[in-house]
Amino acid sequence: MTARETLSSVYRFYRDGFRSMTLGKTLWAIILIKLFIIFVVLRLFFFPNYLKTHSQAGGEPALVSSELLDRAGE
Repeated sequence: MTARETLSSVYRFYRDGFRSMTLGKTLWAIILIKLFIIFVVLRLFFFPNYLKTHSQAGGEPALVSSELLDRAGE
């Protein structure tokens, strides 16, 4: 069996499995919604863009290096 045939059979296995699921589709929907909340909504509210608020345009590398040096000296 060649690598191409193996990949094709694996793809068909998963495709047929996802088609025949009933409860699994609901669970996958819940998982995708949770991932959306984690990576999009929480990022907007809890992880502000520090570089944009604390440096001028083009001064980001200098801010990062100064922060690294300051924190390494502590």
